Amino acid sequence: MHHGILGAGGVGGLIGAVLAKAGDEVTLILRPQALAQHPKGLALDSTFGKFAVPVALTAKVEQPVDILWVTVKATQLESALDSVPADAQVRAVVPLLNGIDHIQLLRRRFGHDRVVPATIAVESERAAPGVIVHRSPWVRLNAASSGKHLLENPFEHFQRFGFDCNFIDNENTLLWSKLVFLAPIALSTTAAASPIGDVLKDPARKARLEDSLREACAVANASGATIDVNVPLGNIGKLPPQMRSSMQKDVEAGRPPELDAIAGPILRDAEKYGLPAPATRTLVDEIQKRLKAQS
Repeated sequence: MHHGILGAGGVGGLIGAVLAKAGDEVTLILRPQALAQHPKGLALDSTFGKFAVPVALTAKVEQPVDILWVTVKATQLESALDSVPADAQVRAVVPLLNGIDHIQLLRRRFGHDRVVPATIAVESERAAPGVIVHRSPWVRLNAASSGKHLLENPFEHFQRFGFDCNFIDNENTLLWSKLVFLAPIALSTTAAASPIGDVLKDPARKARLEDSLREACAVANASGATIDVNVPLGNIGKLPPQMRSSMQKDVEAGRPPELDAIAGPILRDAEKYGLPAPATRTLVDEIQKRLKAQS
C-alpha cells in the first residue's frame, strides 16, 4: 500500500516509520520550507524498537495514495490541506487529530465515506527532522469500523510492532472516548504547568481533573456516545507520573495550543444540552490567563 503522511511530527513520524519498516510505501507531505531540511528517511527510537527506514518526500500529493494519514495539529489543519489538491487520488483519509470538529471539516473536503475517523493515544515527539522518539509504554490506535476493509492490513503491521489496535462501530463513542480522557489531563497539566504525577499529588487539582472528566463523560453520552465514566477515571492512575501533555509542551514552547479543539467540544455541547461544566471552564480560564501573561 502507498501511505501519505500529512504532518511528520511525533505521531505522523511514528506511523510512517512503522509502515515503512513493514514494507509499505510511505511518502511524507511536508511544507515547502521544511522539504529541503528533512532527511529522506525516518529514525525511530521507540519503547518497542529502534530503527531507521527510507521514505519519500513531497510538498504536494501528486501520486495516488491508498491512505492519507492526517497527523497535523488541529491549529494547522486548514493550511496543511493546501498540500492536497482537489483532484488528488486518495482512497481514504484517516485523521489522528485531537478533538472532534475536524471530522466534519474533512468530510466537507473529501466526502463523507472517504474519511475514516480514528484516534491515537501515545506520547511521541519529533526530536529533530526525521527523528522520532516514542516515550510511552503503549500506543492505542482505534478506527471506525467503516474503514476496516482498508485498514485491516496496516493494523496488522501496527499490532506486530506493539500497538493496541481496535475497530469501533459507534463513531461518537470512538471520538469521545479519547476526548473525555485527553481533555481533563491536557487541561490540568497545562493549567498547573506540571506533569500528571504532580497534578495527582495536589488534592485540589486532582479533584478538578476528576470533575472535568465526569463533565466530559456526561457531555459525550448526551452527544450519542456510550462511555462508562469509571473506565477513564480508573485509567488516570495508570499514567506515567512524568507524563506531560502535548498541550502543556506547546504552551511551554510558546506554540499555539489546541485549546479550542480539545476543550471546545465539551464546553459547546455542555451548553447545547444544558449540562454543567464548571471544572472544565475553570481549567480553560486558567490556561487563557497563562497565555495572556506570556503574550
